Formats: sequence, structure tokens, C-alpha cells
Amino acid sequence: MSDFLKNPLSLFDVRDKVALVVGASGSFGALAAKVLAGAGARVAVSAGNAATLEDIASECRALGAEVEAVNRRGDNEEACEAIVAATVSRFGRIDILVVASGKNEVAKIVDMKPGQFEGIMDVNVTQSWLMARAAGRRMLEQGDGGKVVLMSSARGLLGHPAGYTAYCASKSAIDGITKALGCEWGPTGITVNAIAPTVFRSPLTAWMFAEDEKAEAVRKGFLARVPKGRLGEPEDLAGPLLFLASKASDFYTGHILYADGGYTAG
Repeated sequence: MSDFLKNPLSLFDVRDKVALVVGASGSFGALAAKVLAGAGARVAVSAGNAATLEDIASECRALGAEVEAVNRRGDNEEACEAIVAATVSRFGRIDILVVASGKNEVAKIVDMKPGQFEGIMDVNVTQSWLMARAAGRRMLEQGDGGKVVLMSSARGLLGHPAGYTAYCASKSAIDGITKALGCEWGPTGITVNAIAPTVFRSPLTAWMFAEDEKAEAVRKGFLARVPKGRLGEPEDLAGPLLFLASKASDFYTGHILYADGGYTAG
């Protein structure tokens, strides 16, 4: 206790930890990779877009991190095992897994094709399950715990009238995986948690931050339900990520952490 009180910030120290970020070319994945790189972790980044992946890797290197770029999507069992193998080959172990892959196609259920539904479930759910399994096997072999952070959403808890049956179902499934794995791996020292944001600034949501009449109308209606009265910014996700990836969250597992300005509270 005395050592902890001398430096409470040491709880958030991830220096020299090995972090694997899957889906690193997306908004949250890129942020996660750079936050962990800036905090001193050694980072492996994985995505299917080679050019974007190299840009993210370069930004992480500029922050002083050792980086391994793996140009593969975690879209099947073989690929997930290969991503983990490449990380271990470079760094010798895995301490932190962040699965940031995500997909949505908005369509009313009567118009949505089964293939569209299955595609969203594959990216949002199956990839997360396969990556957690592949990285978890390595963490279990290492025998000294680990951190798994999955990507949920406020839509895992709340519905949406605009045609979100597939997306809401997929994020509810992520919540279920998080809770089940939190229970399954609790005795091993591996924690499993999820970050669940509402709308935050990214290329996909840039239109909601615009000053045109349509964006202002949509934003006004949405913000009427957000106690904090604003949309999310990338830094609003950085703190929760570092908490869940570090020793600070050792007693937290199976949790869904809502980064939503109070949206799900009311």
C-alpha cells in the first residue's frame, strides 16, 4: 500500500507491455494504437488496408513505440491465429488485446438481406470471438494474466428506430461475450471488458459535427438525450482505454464501460 501511495499513477503504466490492436485502420483502432504507443507499450497493429495500416504504424513509431504492422484482417480462424503468431514472433508475448473492428449497414429489417445481417455479425461478433480465443490461448500459456478490450456500443443496450437490428444485435452479443469471458477467465488474471461509446468524432460521423441545417437538426435531437450536452471526442475514449489496458483495472472484468456523456443513464 505504501508503494502505491507514493505513485498512484503507476497503476496506469503500460510501458514495455505488448499490445495487439486489431482493426487498427478504423477510428477507434487507430486511436487505441496511438494511445498505447504514446504510453510506452510495444504495439502490433493489424488491418486489411495496407496503406492506412502503414500510416498508423508510422504515427505510432513517431511516438517512440516499437511497432509490428500485420496486414491481415481477423476475418477467419487462420487469420486470427496468424495475427497473434506475428505479434509473438516479434515481441515474444501478448499482454493487451484490443479488438476494434466494426461494421454497420443501416436498413429496415424488411429490406435487409440475410447476407447483410450475417456480414455485420461476422465483423462485429465473430472476429472479436476468434481474436479473443487466439490471443487468450497465448495469455493462458504465459500464465501471468492479460487485458482484453472489446468494442461495444450504446446500441448494445438501447435500440434505434432507423434500421439497426443487425448492429444492435451484434453489440449486444459483444456485451454477452465480455461478461461470459470475464467469468470464464476471472481466475486466470485475464480481464475482459468492453468500451461502449455513443457518437464520437470520426470520418464516419463527421457529418453530425457539421454546421449545416440537417446536421444541426439531427444533433439537436440527439443531444437532448445526452446529459453532457455534446458529442464525443477521441480523447473521451483514450482514458477508458488506458484504464482497461492497465493494472488499474485488475479488479474489473466482465464490464461494459459506457463512454457516452450519460446517454444510457436516462
